[in-house]
Amino acid sequence: MEQKFIELFKEVLEVEDQDINLTDKFRDFDNWDSLTNLSLIAMIDDDFGVHIQHSDFKNLSTIADLIETIKAKNKS
Repeated sequence: MEQKFIELFKEVLEVEDQDINLTDKFRDFDNWDSLTNLSLIAMIDDDFGVHIQHSDFKNLSTIADLIETIKAKNKS
């Protein structure tokens, strides 16, 4: 699941040639902007069936945080 998420994340941020680590802070990527923010939330909803509220999303900071949130919401 982690690898699938990272590959989709790379597509959203258009950083296919860049190494992505679970500890990376996704808002620190050069391509990060409000449109990318919305695109990432939409990708998570479409590809993983998980809706993350904007208020919850703003409290997440790393790739690992996103993945753990997806896993937690899939269990509930």
